[in-house]
Amino acid sequence: MDTSLTHHQAHLIFNGLPHVGPVMFRRLMDAFDGNGIALLNADKNTLLQTHGIGPKLVSFLNNWELHFNLSREERLLEERNTRFITLECSDYPKLLREIYDRPIGLYWKGDYTIDRPCVAIVGTRKATLYGLSVAKSFAADLASLGFCVVSGMARGIDTAAHEGALSVGSKTIAVQGCGLDIVYPPENLNLYKEIVNKGAVVSEFCFGRRIDRTTFPMRNRIVSGMCEAVIVIESNCSGGSMITARFAGEQCRDLMVIPGRIDQITSAGCLQLLRDGATLVTSVDDVLEELRYSRPKSSAVCLPNPKSTDDTVSISKAEQSVLTCFSGGEILSPDKIAEHAKKSSAQVASILMSLELKKHLVKRSDGSFEAN
Repeated sequence: MDTSLTHHQAHLIFNGLPHVGPVMFRRLMDAFDGNGIALLNADKNTLLQTHGIGPKLVSFLNNWELHFNLSREERLLEERNTRFITLECSDYPKLLREIYDRPIGLYWKGDYTIDRPCVAIVGTRKATLYGLSVAKSFAADLASLGFCVVSGMARGIDTAAHEGALSVGSKTIAVQGCGLDIVYPPENLNLYKEIVNKGAVVSEFCFGRRIDRTTFPMRNRIVSGMCEAVIVIESNCSGGSMITARFAGEQCRDLMVIPGRIDQITSAGCLQLLRDGATLVTSVDDVLEELRYSRPKSSAVCLPNPKSTDDTVSISKAEQSVLTCFSGGEILSPDKIAEHAKKSSAQVASILMSLELKKHLVKRSDGSFEAN
């Protein structure tokens, strides 16, 4: 057995070998009790006895030096200040570990490692001005609240999402569908550099791997896999964002959609997702509610905190006098509230609207109110 290899090097080799995808890698590692070095040193007969392993794959494993240049890859990792993160590393994204076809490893460029909840914002490359504005605004607001915004650095919505997070000095992660020595699209070179400086650019592909029709879907499963939720902003029915949305459903991630105009092709995919049961969101507060986070009291960037039963918004004396009317669990009409609180209808209407916005009261379909 070649004992000169480390387990980390073995994972790097598997990641770069043709025909050894994430699912096959799991099967191989299970057969060899998680020992990648033993797997690479196994003879032909031993490998052929492994269920699902054919002669072609055995040839790749027994002659891996002919198909993957380990020394070159390690040299490029050092020269390009890039890490290769495996499942054995603590920096491997926690949520990504949960998916069935999790990557063998990730090329990771940038000092940032995930220390907060992640939310993906994805959408069409041919975005409208409305879509770009919404993507940038949502990303900036979520980043200000302490989320890490994840996207694919593609043209359109992806680019706007990264720019929104960076505009408030917060963290963002770009997942590429090519090697990290390739910037795609090329016009995003400056954005790439800024993300590396303030966040991270990530890929499961070796240096030199160019984009093809298979790499984008592989990239998309990572985008959704490392996030708690995926927000789709503008997509046609056959767009790449629909693939990300499908992965989000398979991975049990929250899928949220921002609606668009019914007469635009860029809204067709979003409307289809809404018909299929995705959550409609029109504000960052909708996102927080779906994920069960509360908006922090401070305007400073901080991590979202689980919702508490404590009040997070100050209540005026007038508002408190109205809330007192509901102390026994009553359901009251505005007229009854005005009577109990000894205030005019106009005053009560204003107070009720304020308390509803602060989520202390809920308006029922019949126009009456009850405490939230």
